[in-house]
Amino acid sequence: MKERVALYLQDAHDLRDGLDYVQYAEKRGFEAVWQAESRLVRDAIVPMAAYAAVTDTLKIGSGVINNWTRNIGLLASTFLTLDDLAPNRIICGIGAWWDPLAKNVGIDRRKPLTAMRETVEILRRLLNMERVTFDGEFVHVSGIELDVVHGRREPRNVPIMIGATGDNMMELTGEIADGAVLNYCVEPEYNNKALELLDKGAKKSGRRVDDIDRPQLIVCSVDEDREKAIDTTRGLLTQYLAQQPHIAKASGVSQDVVTKIQSILGWPATHEQIDSAKHLVPEDLIHRITASGTPDEARAKVAEYRKNGCTCPILYPVGGDVKMLIDTFAQ
Repeated sequence: MKERVALYLQDAHDLRDGLDYVQYAEKRGFEAVWQAESRLVRDAIVPMAAYAAVTDTLKIGSGVINNWTRNIGLLASTFLTLDDLAPNRIICGIGAWWDPLAKNVGIDRRKPLTAMRETVEILRRLLNMERVTFDGEFVHVSGIELDVVHGRREPRNVPIMIGATGDNMMELTGEIADGAVLNYCVEPEYNNKALELLDKGAKKSGRRVDDIDRPQLIVCSVDEDREKAIDTTRGLLTQYLAQQPHIAKASGVSQDVVTKIQSILGWPATHEQIDSAKHLVPEDLIHRITASGTPDEARAKVAEYRKNGCTCPILYPVGGDVKMLIDTFAQ
């Protein structure tokens, strides 16, 4: 039976190379490509449109955009436009963002659960071609609808998946979303608690955890030279542990290690800073929370995530030969 597998692209490659990667992934039986939007580096929407234009069957997801910086009307019209480009192939992955980045650009992430609930509800209603009036705490709209004069007026099939990390957001995801984009840099066993929380939330809306799709980001570094693959991952983890506290917390890394790394890295981090701090990342951590090493080792680790409730691995090639990674997991 064909296993579901997806590709995750961030900013570690030339944007035009990304077009080649997604076409190759489609040819090799991948189900989807997800485009990151995390640091202040690469917007997700522009690459998603490009991927949609050069593929025929691949699903294309935002992995993930945040629910703070795009007005709800613009957010809905953006996903309407993407769906026009690739009907029934677009996925809206959305998350609550993170500090200090959000704070540094002037966003106050208060009441993240309320904000997410309002965003998901109104986005879904707009993509369902409803006329919406809503006066919430964060979303305020008056008699708006997606104003399609030329083109398809029917409701759009755009699944909404929340990139949840914290417990409360995970439970909310089970209640209101079509799926959860499970985070990377966690052990496979982390999913057990996530599944419990998703199930708890799902029951509130008359569903079960099996009704919630659970694609999962997995850091993946593949090379015939095992040490080279591990060293590549070590550099990435150094940066993530210093700059993304929600990932550091979920990964179970000791605060001492995180603090030491943070004392070396600036923002944005330079290659030199990452190189001088990466020895602080223990090798056993790399094996616990990523799929790094030879192709056989990477496949074995990804299988552990599947066994622990991941429905579709979203493989993040942190460096090296992306086509080799795609070949390693080709269907």
